Amino acid sequence: MSTAPERGRPRGFDTAVALERAKEVFWKYGYEGASLTELTAAMGINKPSLYAAFGSKEELFKQAVQLYAEQDMAYARNALDQPTAYEVAAALLGDNVRALTREDTPPGCLSIQGGTACGADNAGISAFLAHSRLAGEAALAARFARARDERDLPAGTDPAGLARFVMIVAEGQAVHAAAGISREQLEQSTDLALRAFPQPGAEH
Repeated sequence: MSTAPERGRPRGFDTAVALERAKEVFWKYGYEGASLTELTAAMGINKPSLYAAFGSKEELFKQAVQLYAEQDMAYARNALDQPTAYEVAAALLGDNVRALTREDTPPGCLSIQGGTACGADNAGISAFLAHSRLAGEAALAARFARARDERDLPAGTDPAGLARFVMIVAEGQAVHAAAGISREQLEQSTDLALRAFPQPGAEH
């Protein structure tokens, strides 16, 4: 007995590997700066294969950002599990500096560099990245609200404002890392930011 042939041509490449390579291109050049030629060359595929597997450059970028969030920014989620608010901030900012200055990846942060130079035609990319960053900030604010309720933070602490402060420091670190600022210099800035972090029992 013969079996019916599989429908369509089998995909001749590993989509997970291709997505990982696309992530690095977007990380290095940003959304607009990453040309289809650079993407397909890095991914080892042609343009029709890219569209067949990922749908569009925009969809490829969104999947790359999702992969980046899951793999390269896992430390941000792990920081929320620290026992105190101060340790949450210290872990987040400290691990952020180390992630931004790894030798095996482009400097800086994909979620920052990916859309900072987008023109009006790609405003949706900037909005997508901003929404992603704000979701992380909201999770941090919720953790700080819990800390305030548990009296780990002063009663007058504004959780949203504190989360915004930490995220501004983290995002500023990303911009400076992309500009070539060293890990040691970024760690100095982290230490200064943590000195301003409210402590339990302090007037606020």
